[in-house]
This record gives sequence, C-alpha cells and structure tokens, in this order.
Amino acid sequence: MMSINKNQTTKIIKDFGSNENDSGSADVQVAILTERIKNLTEHLKIHKKDFGSRRGLLSMVGQRRNLLKYIKNKNEDRYTNLIKKLGLRR
Repeated sequence: MMSINKNQTTKIIKDFGSNENDSGSADVQVAILTERIKNLTEHLKIHKKDFGSRRGLLSMVGQRRNLLKYIKNKNEDRYTNLIKKLGLRR
C-alpha cells in the first residue's frame, strides 16, 4: 500500500498537531509527508521501473523540504524537535 490510511493520518495528527483537528499546521504536514515518503520508498524498492511513482516521490520530498525550511525560519527549536522526532537528517 503506497498511501496512508485514515487511522494512520489521525494518529499522526494526534502526535504532531496542537489539537486533534490541527491537520493543516506545517509540523503535521511534514509528518504525513514523511510517512507517505517511507511507504513509497518501500514500494519503489520492489517496483524499480515505476517512474510515475518515483516522480511523485520526488515531488513529495521537495514539498517536505520547503515546509521544513519554513519551520526552520519561523522557529529553530521547533524545527530541531521535529527533525529528531521524525528521525530525519538535517
């Protein structure tokens, strides 16, 4: 399964959002994108020639990078905590 289901999304919103309805904040968006990127990476390990999905993956990675840049500019501590929590590189 490449995409994430509603239960996973709800759990991510609960973990990273300020409340359970906070699906739009940059932190939550980064967390959801990270989960989708992980799933798509696993898919591409099996289906090496799926270039359409690879293109989507690159698009998601770029979107996540821009959101992280935004968070870093707004609040360095929040950025550091988010990176640590998601297990991403700087």
